[in-house]
Amino acid sequence: MKKVLMTAALSALVAGPVAAQEIEEFRIGVLGGENAQDRLASMACYQDMAEELLGVPVRIFTPADYDGVIQGLLGGSLDMAWLGASGYAKTWLSDPDAVEPIMVKTNTDGSYGYYSVGFARADSGIESIEDLQGREFGFGDPNSTSGYLIPSIEIPTEYGVTMEPGDYFGDVVFTGGHEQTIVAVANGDIDAGVTWADGLGEWSEGYNSGALRKASDAGLVDMNEMVEIWKSKPIPEGPIVLAKDLPERVKIDVTTLTASLPYMDPDCAYNFMAGEALGFQPIDHDAYTSIIEARRSKM
Repeated sequence: MKKVLMTAALSALVAGPVAAQEIEEFRIGVLGGENAQDRLASMACYQDMAEELLGVPVRIFTPADYDGVIQGLLGGSLDMAWLGASGYAKTWLSDPDAVEPIMVKTNTDGSYGYYSVGFARADSGIESIEDLQGREFGFGDPNSTSGYLIPSIEIPTEYGVTMEPGDYFGDVVFTGGHEQTIVAVANGDIDAGVTWADGLGEWSEGYNSGALRKASDAGLVDMNEMVEIWKSKPIPEGPIVLAKDLPERVKIDVTTLTASLPYMDPDCAYNFMAGEALGFQPIDHDAYTSIIEARRSKM
């Protein structure tokens, strides 16, 4: 019955020539941050709906790092991705004509911001950035907004320290992604790390959405064993982007599907959005000019 209803809902989204007459396949890149199998699982329902709507195979690609997705978009081997704001900035700075933002996730309070969150084990004795002096601090990926760019700017400004290993922090390491950072802190492999969260809801649940919520839902971490030690200023949520050279009909179909996802299949939307959120709203390049300048300053 659910399959029948879904087919009817998809058929009602659009009318006119099918996308299969304009493209042979549709390729989606998914950023690192969790292991490839989990990324594929989170995208499976969206993949199925997109295939039914577009009438062509939809392929999901899970590169090992953020730059793999960025280079795929720049090289024309990917058609869609949900980038972080810093990843979008790098893509735009490399080629302003490669992609265009179409949608952004909307939080339960109607905002589209999120935070970089510093955290440590509750039994570590670390309660603030000051307590990290001489200790190991973990970041996800050099192209991550919350996992590196924003903390690498805000923490030195706030605390008068540098991010050079052995200067203030005993070591500064890249774990490879948000999930890897969370697991490394939970296992005691590093003293503290940063990840992303919407900052809404309960800490004990990993907030409403974000990497902490996904890790908590997956049983990778008990949030009661973690403590927040730092939070950034609000960051604009990264955009879902499409390749600019896609046919306009395909862009309309994918945008409509993405906007309709929470109403068509709330369970799918929960997985796709990494937790509880209202859905998606339109976004454009102008929302990311401050992040682009921040990224330019680090070049």
